[in-house]
Amino acid sequence: MLLNLADIPYQVQREALWIERRDVHRLQDLLDVLSSVERSELLAAPCEHAQAQPDAWQTKRLEEWTLRLQTDWFFPATDHLQFHLQPIMDLRSGGVYGYEALVRADWHGELIDAGRLLNAAAAHGQSRAFDAQARRGAIRQAYPLLQAGEILSLNFAPGVVYNPDVCLQTTFQACRDVGADFRRLLFEVTESEAFPDLRLLQRILERYRAEGAQVALDDLGAGFTSLDYLEQLRPDVVKLDRALIRELHGGDPRVPLILALVRYAHDLGIRVVAEGVETEGEFRLVRELDVDYAQGFFLARPAGTPAGLLGECLSAWQRP
Repeated sequence: MLLNLADIPYQVQREALWIERRDVHRLQDLLDVLSSVERSELLAAPCEHAQAQPDAWQTKRLEEWTLRLQTDWFFPATDHLQFHLQPIMDLRSGGVYGYEALVRADWHGELIDAGRLLNAAAAHGQSRAFDAQARRGAIRQAYPLLQAGEILSLNFAPGVVYNPDVCLQTTFQACRDVGADFRRLLFEVTESEAFPDLRLLQRILERYRAEGAQVALDDLGAGFTSLDYLEQLRPDVVKLDRALIRELHGGDPRVPLILALVRYAHDLGIRVVAEGVETEGEFRLVRELDVDYAQGFFLARPAGTPAGLLGECLSAWQRP
């Protein structure tokens, strides 16, 4: 049955018209699956004065409602988080420098990856809580698996840390709970949107360093990690964006760019990781370009335990 627009307030009508009449069935489907409480709440939304078009926020809100309904598994799934480890290889020694902890959720036999978990967290308004929960879980589950001297790389989104002195306390407590050596922890800034203001980001990194940990910036060469960030923040490690490495070959115009980025980072005392190394050719080139570390499927895929991953890395290193 088609949606009768006269039955709902103007605010919801605006959203229906904005997604065009061909998509009105989508709004009807959404209303049909709402519980009586949720339906009443939506239909009781205050009406607003007419406008030629609804703003983008109204449409985004409808998308969030839909995603929230489609991810009703989110809260129970967060009770079943696990962490897959992907090795980061030292290109000078051929050994394992450390492991990046990648969050997963085992939900009724289905392995839910980090992207879906993060999207669901945002839809439920739980980005800050989930970010902190994932860091704590990674420290408690993954750190005890490391061999002596190996580091653990932990992702965090700076946009959810409104006050580092408050937001990071539970992370530091998790480190103390497992007896983690803070010098063997690498906190990696990951963000799909622009970083928060530079001053806040600097405070966050300084707070990690005050505990003795290292810090890293992700995606150098992408839109949001600029050379200006490197100079002002001086992280311990920077990761080259995957797009710089993908299908890299000897005559590639990206080669001089990568070489310049590596030299610039080294001049600032920053070590460089090449992410997304998936072929032997890419592996050989990043070694030749004086990159410090490499990470990617060519070396080893993420796994629930480090066992066997060292062997994969050494195998790649020893190939003629």
